[in-house]
Amino acid sequence: MGWLWAIIVGFVLGLLAKAVIPGKQHSPLWLTTIFGMLGAIVGNALARAFGVDATSGIDWTRHVFQLGAAIVIVLVGDMAYTAVRSDKQRA
Repeated sequence: MGWLWAIIVGFVLGLLAKAVIPGKQHSPLWLTTIFGMLGAIVGNALARAFGVDATSGIDWTRHVFQLGAAIVIVLVGDMAYTAVRSDKQRA
């Protein structure tokens, strides 16, 4: 059940990150989901480092860290994906 939640959270974070980033992103949905999952992992690590990983109630601060990490990862990952695709199309 843990993997299912990881995929769902990654999917939602990836889509939210794509919505926040201006312009069109070219990475496919499955890759966006993986980027979102990575954003959740990095965001959790950052929240743990700042000591806000477990609070009472909803962990809004942790979710902000997750979304911020997902935005950066989707942005960089999409640029890398676009660069790799354009290199393959030129060859």
